Amino acid sequence: MLSRTADHLFWMARYIERAENTARMLDVTLSTSLLPQPAEDVERAWRAVLGISELQAAYDSRFGATTRGDVLDFLVRDPTNASSIYCCLQAARENARAVRGSITTEVWETHNDTWLELQQHLRSKLLARDPQQFFEWVKFRSHLSRGVTIGTMLKDEAFYFVRLGTFLERADNTARLVDVKFHAAPQQPGGVAQAPAQTQTQTQTQAMGGAAQAQAQGAGDSLGHPLDFYYWAAILRSVSAFEIYRKVYRDIITPARVAELLILRDDMPRSLMYCLNEVCGNLEKVRNSRSGETERRAGLLRAELQYGRIIDIQSQGLHAYLTRFLERVNDLGGRISRDFLVPISTSAGAVA
Repeated sequence: MLSRTADHLFWMARYIERAENTARMLDVTLSTSLLPQPAEDVERAWRAVLGISELQAAYDSRFGATTRGDVLDFLVRDPTNASSIYCCLQAARENARAVRGSITTEVWETHNDTWLELQQHLRSKLLARDPQQFFEWVKFRSHLSRGVTIGTMLKDEAFYFVRLGTFLERADNTARLVDVKFHAAPQQPGGVAQAPAQTQTQTQTQAMGGAAQAQAQGAGDSLGHPLDFYYWAAILRSVSAFEIYRKVYRDIITPARVAELLILRDDMPRSLMYCLNEVCGNLEKVRNSRSGETERRAGLLRAELQYGRIIDIQSQGLHAYLTRFLERVNDLGGRISRDFLVPISTSAGAVA
């Protein structure tokens, strides 16, 4: 397969997945912001949303205070923010248009219809009237795109590059969501603060005054306040994991079990373990003479998740663990680009 074709397919999938994950992140923040809490906590939560995507500086350069309306506008409909839902869906559609000969008509029409419907929803002010309905629509269109891809495309290299993009992006976004939301968790008595942050995203999450490690003391820990249940339930729902949690654990929601579910469970579709299984499997399908080291690093990361235990992750600090995970996922993305795709500096699709 031509590297430019593979590049468009890879980024088409990444952009539609990124739009969905942004919608999930905004949806859970909106839900948790409605819980009884001080106004400054609500503002910190919205700033953490910007920190997840490393967009705090870009936001601050254009806006004053951090408000729900401005954050939603910036992350949903702003055409100058390359990570907004608007730009992601537009980029997914343009990448699909560039490779119409490598995807089925149904896949192309799904992306095209999504882009056209998005503009209708923005003109009708659906986001202002009912933001949660808008986010559900974004998630549904992403589900539809994946379903049509699986149900209509030949299982060849084109399909494998689409899947590779999907799960690499999902691993990155799930890790960011878990990291920031654990830092934003309600403070418990005797909580232990995390180590100082090292990157922009970490700086924002550190500003939350996090107590992730204290929140994940053990699977048997009870929640310290009745509102904690709604906080963790909202996080689980943000990754479609609330019903899964109930089926797996059949008990109260505890932070340690939430972390275990979203990091180590290989049967949870949005967990880090599941994503790395898919990344490794699809890398094997498209391997070439240059990709050996990329496969080795992906396999090593998968093995650490496969044989890891949540208690070991807790002992080194959840924030430190996820920071290292994100560094390695980003390294994999760069190596995949060098091994298979158009170099990022010249790629039309490769927008961080």
